[in-house]
Amino acid sequence: MRRKKFFALVAAGAISVAAALSSAPGFAQEKIGKELSDVLTDLLRGGESAPVDKRVPFGREEMQLSFAPLVKQTSPAVVNVYASQQRQAANSPFAGDPFFERFFGRQMPPRVQSSLGSGVLVDPTGYVVTNYHVIRDADDVKVAMSDGREFNSKILLKDESLDLAVLKIESPEPFPIVPLGDSDALEVGDLVIAIGNPFGVGQTTTSGIVSGLARTHIGVSDFGFFIQTDAAINPGNSGGALIDMDGEVVGINTAIFSRSGGSIGIGFAIPSNMVRAVVAAAKEGLDYYERPFVGASFESVTAQIAEALGMPRPSGALVRAVEPEGPAAKAGLKPGDVVLAMNGAPIEHPDALGYRLATQTAGTVAQLQVLSGGQEHAVDIELIRPPAGTSSAEIIIEGRSPFAGAKVAELSPRLAQRLGMNAQAKGVTVVEIDRNSPAAGFGLRPKDIVREVNGETIDTPEKLREAAAAETRWWRFTVERDGRLMQQMLRY
Repeated sequence: MRRKKFFALVAAGAISVAAALSSAPGFAQEKIGKELSDVLTDLLRGGESAPVDKRVPFGREEMQLSFAPLVKQTSPAVVNVYASQQRQAANSPFAGDPFFERFFGRQMPPRVQSSLGSGVLVDPTGYVVTNYHVIRDADDVKVAMSDGREFNSKILLKDESLDLAVLKIESPEPFPIVPLGDSDALEVGDLVIAIGNPFGVGQTTTSGIVSGLARTHIGVSDFGFFIQTDAAINPGNSGGALIDMDGEVVGINTAIFSRSGGSIGIGFAIPSNMVRAVVAAAKEGLDYYERPFVGASFESVTAQIAEALGMPRPSGALVRAVEPEGPAAKAGLKPGDVVLAMNGAPIEHPDALGYRLATQTAGTVAQLQVLSGGQEHAVDIELIRPPAGTSSAEIIIEGRSPFAGAKVAELSPRLAQRLGMNAQAKGVTVVEIDRNSPAAGFGLRPKDIVREVNGETIDTPEKLREAAAAETRWWRFTVERDGRLMQQMLRY
C-alpha cells in the first residue's frame, strides 16, 4: 500500500514538473511528453524498467491509435489472383447414338473452373508471391490490383511442397511493393495485420497477434515451420500478406484451422525468410525451388531416446541414415548423432532443421552443433545441389499403350526433391501426365513409380518406352504409389 502511494506521489510530482517545463519558452514538449510517458509506465508497472522498443499501451491517446496509416502504406501491394482452368466435361449420355451425335456432337464442351486468392507484390518489376494451391493446374492467371488495374501473369515458379508460387506481371511503371522482413525476429505476442480478399468480397484487413511459431504438421503442405496468428483469415486470404508493425511482410497467409470453413482465430503463414529464398530462385530462372542437399535423413528425438543419450529433454534432429560420399558423411555425421543447432539457431525438431536448411543456398557452408557419443561439438557441412543421377532425360511415352501421354524419368535426389518424393526412392517415375491422354484415363498419376510391364523389370525410361511400344492388347504392370505396390491387368 505504501509502495503504491509512493509511486502515486512521484507520478504527481513528475506531472507537475512536466507542466512547469512545458510552459518554458523553446522547450521541446514532444520530448518531455515521450520521456514522461516512459517514466510513468515504469512507475505504474512497479518501478521496473521496460524494453525501449516494446511496451503495453499507456494512456487514452495510445489506446486510440489506428492501423490506418500502415494499411494505406501496404495495401496497394496486396493483389487479387484469379486462376482459371479448362476441364474436359464428361462424355454426353447420348454418346454412341448416331441421331443425337449428329446434332449435339460426340463430346460435351469443356467446363471452366476458377479459383480466387490473394498475392503480394515484393519487387517493383512485378514479382508476385502467392500460394501454390491458388494457381494449381491453372491455364490462365490474372492479377488485379486495388486501384482497378488488371494484368495477365506468367507463372515463373511453383512449389507444391512449400505451397508457394511466384508470378510475373509487366508494366512500364514500377509497381508498389511491401518489402520482405525478417520472420526470425518475430516473437509470440507481436502485433500483425493480415490483408487479403476473403470470400471474394474485396480487399479486407484484419489485425491480431502472433500466437505461435514453428507450427508443424497442419496438413496443408510438406512445409513444417508455420507462423500462427489469430488475425482473422478466411477462404480467399490464401497468398495474402501478414505484415508487422514496421510495414514489412513477415509471412504469406496460407491456411486456417476450422471446422466450419470460417476463421476461428487460428491461421497459418509461411515465414518471409522462406519466401525470400523462393523469390530469389525465381529471379534466377528456376521453375521450382531447389533446396540444398546434405545426404542424410532425420527423425524426431523421443523421450526414450533422449533418456538413452543422456539429454535433459527431447529436442533436436536425430540422424537416421547417411548416404555414402554425401556432404553429411564427409562432415563426419553418423546415424545416432543429434543435431542441436544450426548457425546458432536452436533445432527443436527435424522440421526446424529442414526449414533452416531450405533458407540456405547451395554452395554455402553451415555450422551444426552436434551431440555425438555424449559430447557436443561443432561440425561444418557443405550444402550442395541435389545430385542429378546418371540420366536426367525426361521421355514422353507415345503410341497406343496405357502409358501414352505420360512423361517419365529416372528418379534422382534432384528429381525426387522437385516432385516432393523420398530422396532415397529409386526407379522410373511419372513426372507429368497429359490430362486427356490414355495414361490419365487409366488412372496413372505423377509420382507413380513403374516397376514392371508385362513381366519385364523397368529400371530406365528407355526400357519403359520399349515396353510401351509392344504389339499387344493385353497389359499387366506394377506401379508403386505412396510406398504400396499396385498390380493392374487390362485389355487396351
